[in-house]
Amino acid sequence: MPPQTRYAASGDVNIAYQIVGDGPIDLVFVPGFVSHLDLQWADPRIARFLEKLASFSRLILFDKRGTGLSDPVAGPASLEDRMDDVRAVMDAAGSERAALFGLSEGGPMSVMFAATYPERTRALVLCGTFPTGVDDPEDNPSGQRWVDVIHTVRAAAEHWGEGRTLAYMAPSRDNERERIGRGIFERSAASPKMAQTLIQMVIETDVRDLLPSIRVPTLVLHRADEFLPVEGARYLAEHIHGARLVVLPGMDHIPFYGDAEGYAEEVEEFLTGARHAPVSDRVLTTVMFTDIVGSTERAASLGDARWRGVVSLHDELMRAELERHRGREIKTMGDGFLATFDGPARGIRCAQAVTDAVQSLGIELRSGLHTGECELVGDDVAGMAINIGARIGALASANEVVVSSTVKDLVVGSGISFSDLGTRELKGVPGEWRLYAVDAIETPVSRELVADEREKRLSFT
Repeated sequence: MPPQTRYAASGDVNIAYQIVGDGPIDLVFVPGFVSHLDLQWADPRIARFLEKLASFSRLILFDKRGTGLSDPVAGPASLEDRMDDVRAVMDAAGSERAALFGLSEGGPMSVMFAATYPERTRALVLCGTFPTGVDDPEDNPSGQRWVDVIHTVRAAAEHWGEGRTLAYMAPSRDNERERIGRGIFERSAASPKMAQTLIQMVIETDVRDLLPSIRVPTLVLHRADEFLPVEGARYLAEHIHGARLVVLPGMDHIPFYGDAEGYAEEVEEFLTGARHAPVSDRVLTTVMFTDIVGSTERAASLGDARWRGVVSLHDELMRAELERHRGREIKTMGDGFLATFDGPARGIRCAQAVTDAVQSLGIELRSGLHTGECELVGDDVAGMAINIGARIGALASANEVVVSSTVKDLVVGSGISFSDLGTRELKGVPGEWRLYAVDAIETPVSRELVADEREKRLSFT
């Protein structure tokens, strides 16, 4: 019998999860392409593998949004939203800190979570996964082999529900009887449209910029002859500080098949033998710089007293939107703000919301955002990412939100669109940086708040 299924709220989506075992280590299993919490227990090989993990951990399982027992979704979700599902499941399960087992498509989600929430990540196990899904052989560590992978996956998805994914997921078990069972699993785990959507999300995924930010013990596991190229695993291990790469014999991509016992033992040895990782003082974060355009001239025209009133109202609007978008105010700088976010899409939406709101005060903002590794210094932050964000903000025009290519790549699937501004040199920052302007987006600005501020403005202008 499968364990009890519960639901965690992640925004307006319900994520199905289960808890197995009561070991001293919380281990979150982040599934690959598709999963189904109940059906996986009907396969004795999957059940044995999961029970092995649960023998030394409190194993937390879940179905990604749009798959299995979790809520269906209308379209693709951003990597940020999918990562937030992991956080929501951990919160619901009462897990303050856990090791993450990121399988296949679940690997990039786990990477982003570990970089963003190092204080909640005990260790990272990346299994049969990849750093980027870009289907350009010139821009993928696996070259033409990755393009062939995408072709294979797409061909199988054209016949979704027939069990054809078994041919590359577990070729050692590819026979007529097993394909029938695999077909039932496919139809139950995702719709044909969702399967196609997931493939597109894989292609648009790229976490290479995040790898140097990982500061937790990391194990990269891969089978030598599986369909995902081992070059991707080597790239992950080479770019994550202190990561250990273990290449196991075998051709099956799914760890439940082949030498599943040996696979699980590698994970157990790594997690139970690892030292307790100290909480990192360096985290991946999105920084936002805002600045009032033409503040000197505006102050001169209004006079000091009235200008202070306008700035005060600006600050109130800013703090309201920061709270709404889970931002953290770091400091004010005259007529500007420095804030951080644990997700780039929230940062963009906050910047756009504030830009729209302050126009009721007769002022205009410029904003810049960048996602990178920052050092926590008390209540402040430091590091090159801060300098980059400041330089980007300075290049923005009135009512414009400008972001780095890192931010743009991380919000794929969020519905936010951009205009390419080309490459620029940033003062004091090496190299050239490609920048993008955020196109107009709908933002949840409080109508009541804006109306209230518009009334207050009358006494200052």
